[in-house]
Amino acid sequence: MTMLIKIGNSQGIRIPKSLIAQAHLENVQIDLEVVENGLLLKPVLSSKRENWEENIKNVLSNNTNLEEEAIDEFLNDSDLED
Repeated sequence: MTMLIKIGNSQGIRIPKSLIAQAHLENVQIDLEVVENGLLLKPVLSSKRENWEENIKNVLSNNTNLEEEAIDEFLNDSDLED
């Protein structure tokens, strides 16, 4: 449990580090949304493609039957340029 604390003319809360890590809120912008029973905090992704390369590499590493050429093809997004 935590309490609201005064910060200038506003109020804030201290979120335990373990909760920040569990909610994937480290070093990201936070979006606030008022919901029925309170306030929802969620990370704002700066790009819809954020972490794509890392995610594709993880998928491909779990499927070792794919060749290196397939990896390069997945990671090449030049065909999506305008």
